[in-house]
Amino acid sequence: MTEVTYEEREMLADAARAWVRQRAPTTLVRDIRKNHSELGYDSALFAEMAEMGWAGMLVPEEYGGHDFGFESMGMLVEELGRTLTPSPLIPSAVGAVSALILGGTEEQKQKLLPILSSGDCIGTLAIEEGRRTDLTRSSVEAIQVDNGWTLSGCKHAVEAGMAAHVIVVAAQTQSQSGKGQPGKKGITLFLCSADQSGIDRRPLEEADVRGRATITFNNVVVTDDHILGQLNEGATLAEAVLERTSAVVAAEMLGGATQAFETTIDYLKTRVQFGKLIGSFQALQHRAADMLGEIGLARAAVYDALRAIDRQEERAPLLASVAKIMAGKVFHKVAREMIQMHGGIGMTDEHDAGLYLKRAYAADMFCGNVAYHRERAARLIGV
Repeated sequence: MTEVTYEEREMLADAARAWVRQRAPTTLVRDIRKNHSELGYDSALFAEMAEMGWAGMLVPEEYGGHDFGFESMGMLVEELGRTLTPSPLIPSAVGAVSALILGGTEEQKQKLLPILSSGDCIGTLAIEEGRRTDLTRSSVEAIQVDNGWTLSGCKHAVEAGMAAHVIVVAAQTQSQSGKGQPGKKGITLFLCSADQSGIDRRPLEEADVRGRATITFNNVVVTDDHILGQLNEGATLAEAVLERTSAVVAAEMLGGATQAFETTIDYLKTRVQFGKLIGSFQALQHRAADMLGEIGLARAAVYDALRAIDRQEERAPLLASVAKIMAGKVFHKVAREMIQMHGGIGMTDEHDAGLYLKRAYAADMFCGNVAYHRERAARLIGV
């Protein structure tokens, strides 16, 4: 990883904050919903992100990236989370890139990492199974044939599924042990081009517009060259990829919670009720103090996890789950409090409060929800 100083990370965050405020305010969410609902993002704005090097933050320098590390990526994504900026940055520049770095062959890296880093190619992960994340099972089956494998099945709610050019899909595999006899079963990750014959993508109607899709694989032909990592050992690789991606998603959720809190505090300082500022009411002060404390705890958990991933610490898997738990809980809480403290106006579509609540629920489901990460954390500590 490139050596990055604290000052350089602060400069990166400041630049991201300025760009987001100018180019991607929360009004962009409504524009995407109205004008780009199927794709889930504005391609021109994502091109600007790529030009600033954001898509290559985690890509090693020898493949055209910057290799600034997860802490830097987290600081960047936190700013995007503040205004709920819709983009395929996390599934592509974190999810797909991590899958290639951890499990890709040199040929796969040379082919895909440069174009993922430049933003010319968008990747995504199709490794989760519906609402309950289970990396040991897959509704997509890979059948071994003479010329490779055929993939058949369906993946639901794939993040950035309509935008992706490359899909990392987890499939149930059964290798042949010889003379056509069944062999070892397991999960294997495959790289698929989104325009391959047999792949069908259908956009989902969703409250939080992010271009999610149902992707159907109908006898999609792939070869051994499309395998990421080891045959039948994909669950371990998928968990490592999910771990890294979930820590960055937690940073985005932290940004959303922080902005929702600050917007609510500003409202408490200006809204007059019964002849007094509602911020002077002790009950609301207690609730605000409670939120501030939980945001501080979540921030510590998120950046502890990101730094642990950068340093390849043994505790990184546990810390990543703790970060996703903490960020998920606080984002839900602050988003609900935002609506309640704003009163009637917080229930309207014209106000931003509803957008934060919708994002809190959607982000929680990506890369494992709070319940999944609680179980994972318990397993990692031997409970």
